[in-house]
Amino acid sequence: MTDVLERLRGGLVASCQPVDDGPMDKPDIVAAMALAAVAGGAAGLRIEGIPNLRATRPLVNVPIIGIVKSDSQETPVQITATKQDAIALIKAGADIVAYDATNRPRHDSRDAVLATILSHGAIAMADCSTLDDARHALTGDAKILGTTLSGYTAATAKAEHTPDIDLVREFSTLGAFTMAEGRYDTPLLANQALSAGADCVTVGSALTRLEVMTKLFVDGLHGARQ
Repeated sequence: MTDVLERLRGGLVASCQPVDDGPMDKPDIVAAMALAAVAGGAAGLRIEGIPNLRATRPLVNVPIIGIVKSDSQETPVQITATKQDAIALIKAGADIVAYDATNRPRHDSRDAVLATILSHGAIAMADCSTLDDARHALTGDAKILGTTLSGYTAATAKAEHTPDIDLVREFSTLGAFTMAEGRYDTPLLANQALSAGADCVTVGSALTRLEVMTKLFVDGLHGARQ
């Protein structure tokens, strides 16, 4: 476990998650994204979905954070919401399993998912929205605290599209490995996260969602023409 965290420390995790059902949402393309990210110096990867993880794992030797995203009318929780998802990710080769560590209702409790991750030999990453989420995750022995869900829950939603660097600072005082994640879409913001106490930074859309970044430029050009 220590070796995995040290390999990530001070580096970048590339979240290779294409737009759902988009033209790049295919396991072989996700695996190619992952290879390209590692070639560019990524210290680790975040991969969603069992087929994508299975396609990627044999091709890279960097640590992989695995997640399963699911939609349900019964719960707003999407990230590794069940014990079964956690087990499947570990069997597919995830070194780290990230789970929704908020206190929102879900199929299996956050504590049950965390305990399952640990009992099956993987490192647990708590995707948090608040400092309370992080503190609770630490009581269950999660080793990585991510700011992933700040701004993405009803209690933390905000109008501005900016990362929660203040939460990074708060997490860094807790003594665990702090992962800055969520809206880090420029190198400057990633540097600011490390300066604020993050041990590692995850970047997703800016690297692997071509539709999102293309639209950003197109909208900018449209605004200039007006």
